[in-house]
Amino acid sequence: MESDCRIPTTCCRPRILVLHALFWGLVSLRVFGASILSKEEKPPVTRPITTPCWQIEEFVVATECSQCNAFQTKTLPECSLTGYVERINCTKTSKEVHKSCRSTLLEEHLFWKFEGAMLGLTVLFALVVVARQRSLDRLASEKVRRQIESI
Repeated sequence: MESDCRIPTTCCRPRILVLHALFWGLVSLRVFGASILSKEEKPPVTRPITTPCWQIEEFVVATECSQCNAFQTKTLPECSLTGYVERINCTKTSKEVHKSCRSTLLEEHLFWKFEGAMLGLTVLFALVVVARQRSLDRLASEKVRRQIESI
């Protein structure tokens, strides 16, 4: 009599179940964590948004991208986005404004973290492939041994 269960028996092994739980746990943590962080990081809207002069006209960078200090973090809304700001002079209107920017050091640090994570995953999955291949080789040799013994 056949079972009505459509789940393969290999999926019910404890190791596979733990891997599935770990994977989906990490996925849900990433999704729900991102939604929680995005709610906390949104700056409050205090004034109507106008188009900055650096988006509609030419500008000159007066001060290169630098990290915001404590006072700038509290007073400049541009500092809340990345934590870095540069001072810009617009040429037509002669306005001096601040613009949020990304630090090259921060970008390089994020790049190497990503590279390290990818290298770690490569090693992990290479080990998984080797372990799986050994397991399959063991099963195949056992099957051949049983066939030889039955002769």
